[in-house]
Amino acid sequence: MQIKMRAEDSAAISAIPRRHQRGKPRVSLLFMAPAFLIIAIFLLGPALWALYVSFTNMALTGVGTVQWVGLQNFIHILHDSGFFNALSVSLLYLAFSALLGQALLGLLLALLMRQRNRIYKSVLGAIIIFAWVIPDVVAGFIWSAYLAGGPHSILAPGLLNMLMASLHLPKHAWLQEYPLVMIVIAHIWRGTAFSMLLYASALEGIPAELLEAASIDGAGMATRLYYVTLPLIKGAIATDLLLITLSTLSDFSLVFVLTGGNDPHTQLLAIYQYQQAFQFFQIGYGSAIALLIIVVGAMLALLYIRILRIEL
Repeated sequence: MQIKMRAEDSAAISAIPRRHQRGKPRVSLLFMAPAFLIIAIFLLGPALWALYVSFTNMALTGVGTVQWVGLQNFIHILHDSGFFNALSVSLLYLAFSALLGQALLGLLLALLMRQRNRIYKSVLGAIIIFAWVIPDVVAGFIWSAYLAGGPHSILAPGLLNMLMASLHLPKHAWLQEYPLVMIVIAHIWRGTAFSMLLYASALEGIPAELLEAASIDGAGMATRLYYVTLPLIKGAIATDLLLITLSTLSDFSLVFVLTGGNDPHTQLLAIYQYQQAFQFFQIGYGSAIALLIIVVGAMLALLYIRILRIEL
């Protein structure tokens, strides 16, 4: 009888955690409710409002009422040469500054720093991260001062033209003669640190035994990189490509400070959208362009996942 009672007590005691576990999801949701509320107010709400506005003729000027125009803004985009110019410039800017610049250079720097001593990594990392932590506007003014001047400019020559003069080479108005090249270089300088840190963290997670075994089997550095390292960090590669793509497509401050947004050779989608919405006061049309920027980013993200064969 005593043994039976003990077994019943044990069953009752073991049932207590299960009852508490059923209530845990509700308690968790209760604590997460403020975060959900903040997201709904400051993220989901404005996003839905912008989606609605993109289907209207809302403008900052005029006394007319806001009217629902359906797909008219998007049809207008299809016949807007300025939009397609901005799209082509943005894709070139993305390909050279983000994909071939930041991602590739960040991976190379992470690989070079992996086997170096602590002092080397600290100094080089600090120099690279400095460019990442300063604000975009400050970075833009730094590059404006660096590239200032030219053969016919009334401005004092910047550091680059001073170096050219010291080497007895001709000075150039860099931002006027090579605008797209200059903003690509500035953006690579500005954002490579993020890719480097992400890849460095992923490389730390690769077991050294795998690389040693591949080396013993006769695999060279390039073979180890292609068949061992890259497959093991493809999740980090996909994350990096996705984040720098979204960041580059929405890049505004750095390029706007450097060029003023008036040069068609450097007119990114974000700058074109800003001009349509806040300089020409067509809020509805600008919102439609912003929606298409999101669509372009989503399509590129799916492309990265498909190429790298990442499971969702």
